Order: sequence, then C-alpha cells, then structure tokens
Amino acid sequence: MRKAGVICFIYAAFTLCFVATATAQSGKISDGVVKIGVLTDMSGPLSDITGEGSVVAIKMAVEDFGGNVLGKPIEVLVADHQNKPDIAAAIARKWIDTEKVDAIVELANSGTALTVSSIGKEKNRIVIVNGAASDRLTNEDCTSTTIHYTYDTYSLANSTGAAVVKQGGDSWFFLTADYTFGTTLESETSNVVKGSGGTVLGSVRHPINTSDFSSYLLQAQASGAKVIGLANAGGDTINAIKGAKEFGLRQRLAALLLYITDIASLGLETAQGLLFTDAFYWDFNDETRKWARRFFERRKKMPTSIQAGDYSSTVHYLKAIQAAGTDEAGAVMAKMKTTPITDFFAKNGKIRDDGRMVHDMYVLEVKKPTESKYPWDYFAVKAIIAGEQAFRPLSKSACPLVKR
Repeated sequence: MRKAGVICFIYAAFTLCFVATATAQSGKISDGVVKIGVLTDMSGPLSDITGEGSVVAIKMAVEDFGGNVLGKPIEVLVADHQNKPDIAAAIARKWIDTEKVDAIVELANSGTALTVSSIGKEKNRIVIVNGAASDRLTNEDCTSTTIHYTYDTYSLANSTGAAVVKQGGDSWFFLTADYTFGTTLESETSNVVKGSGGTVLGSVRHPINTSDFSSYLLQAQASGAKVIGLANAGGDTINAIKGAKEFGLRQRLAALLLYITDIASLGLETAQGLLFTDAFYWDFNDETRKWARRFFERRKKMPTSIQAGDYSSTVHYLKAIQAAGTDEAGAVMAKMKTTPITDFFAKNGKIRDDGRMVHDMYVLEVKKPTESKYPWDYFAVKAIIAGEQAFRPLSKSACPLVKR
C-alpha cells in the first residue's frame, strides 16, 4: 500500500509538472495566434506599388513559413489607411486593443507610418515599415519597437542626388509632394546637392494624388535649373513624368523614388534615361528572379522593392518569434536586431539600434526600348552602394536609442 501511494504521488506530481509545462509552452504565443496587420494604401495613388501586391507578398511569406510558428497559427489582417494618419491611428488602436494584433506592417505614406510607429511604442507592438520613406522613423522619431526596412529618404537622396550632380546636373528645382515624405526627401536631396557642389534654385509643392502638373512644370521650366527633382511617389511621379514629356521639357528629370510598376505604366519610350535609386530589382540575379517569378504568377506584375521588402521582413519577423520562443515585442525585437538577414532581398543585412535595416542599394537607369530584351527588362544597374555608405551613419543620428 505504501509503495502504491508513493507511485501515485510521483504520478500526480509528474502530471502537475506536465500540465504546468504545457501551460507555459502555450503561453509563449499570446492569445494562441500570431496576428499580423497589413496597413497600407489599397485604393489610392500608392496602391500599385504597395496595396494588394504587398498583401500577396506577406501572405506568401506566411505560407512559406508553414502557416504557423511555435505550433500556433499565423493570421493576416488587411486594412486601407487611405493615406490619412487619423484613419491609420484608429485602425491601429482597434487592431491592438480589440483584435490583439502582434505586429503592424507595410505602412505606405510617411505620415501614417510615423503615427502608427508612436502607437506601437505606446502599446508595445512591433511596427515594420516598408512603404513609407521618411528617415525620421529611425532618426529623431525612432522608437524601440519600429523597424524601417526597405529604404528611406536619406539613402534615396544620398545615392541619386550625388550620382546626378556627378554627371553634370549641378542646378536643381524640386516638384515636391506636400506631406512628410516629400518635404523630407526634398530637404535631404538639397543637402546632398549642395554638399556635392551644386545649387538649388527653388521648389514648388503639390498635394498628394495630383493629376495635372502643368503649372508646377512651368515653374520648374522657368527656373532654368538643369535638373527637376521629383520628390514624390506612385501616381504623382507618373503624372509628373508624363506631363514633362507632353511639355517637351529639356531639363533632366531625377525621379527620387521610382518603381518598376511606374515604368510599366509609363513605357520605356517615355521613361528612358531616368536615373534613380532602389533597394531591389527583380532581374538582379538568379535568386531575385526565382522569387519574383513566383510573385508574378499571383500578381501578373513584377514586384516593387516595397513588396519584396514586405516578404523579407515578414519572414525575418517570424524567424525571430521562433528563435525567441515568444511573440512578446521586446524579445522578438532583440532577436531581429541580433540576427543577420541573408535572403534574395539582402545579403548580410542588419537592423541597427535605431531600427534601420542596413543593406546595399542600387543606382539604376531606365533602358531605352531597343535595349530591353524581354518583358520587364527595364533597368541597367549602374552602381551598387554598400549599406554603410547608403544610409545615415549612426554618428550623425538624432535617435535617442543610439549609444554614444
């Protein structure tokens, strides 16, 4: 009897231990599911470069990861912020407070990204920005829960501005989108132009989603500048380039942010010769081509750098959860920052203390129609800029997270 009692006691203790262990294991994923909220422009001027294509890329990442992490399912939510910070804020708060979303990703439009970034800090939720460009996200407005992944205004200005001035484009006039992204990009590029020995003769600002650029282009033409810098994106860039072609402007256009889908809309005849900087080109090597063709099967378009970054950053986030053994933001962020990123998007990429993901950038030139050999063969790679040179050095950072 005493022996049987001891066995029962041991069995009971083991059972209790097993239950406790099982409870602890299941508690690693809050609410039993990892929820990723894709907040982006689904219907406006940035929807072609982000939008449904970004949703496709993120869902591909989840599928490729197996659809679950630490034995728990991964769920993707999608919403349109309509390029309005107040709408983005309302969605983000509802997602976090009611839907228990673990990470908010994508975030085209810098105003919406900065707003959601501050909410992520307040609520201890990871925010991964791919679509927005303002380097305020990792400079004066950096947070411990935000990652800026694909590119930023500093890297675009630093690369394109310097390259154009070097080719003789030493006087500039800017057509600037009148919101955070555009004004920041103009300011950054102006600094690079002046620092490279050039001059800035003026600028004019236009609202987002402008269809008629005629009055703005006339001002640019009258300035006498050699280069018209387009500090805008998406539909605005397309409309500005089309307008310049129709006006017969002889000044050189410098598209400070351009995407492969923009060229598909413009055509090589109109866009040929444009010099710009980007973080990804589908036809760069065998690895980029393999992933891009999978994406093309779903979207019938080649991916933009944003959409490629959406995939890469989502996989990196899920790997960090797996390695951390939890979806708690602090633990996951620590893993994301200490784990190198090596995939089709970046080689030996790294996330710095300020949240900036540092990787190589590419100076690209749009090919002439006669140079394009097959569909979507749009760009010639003119230079590869190492991440350490492309992005703002930490020594010049205003981010309070950076150790001095």
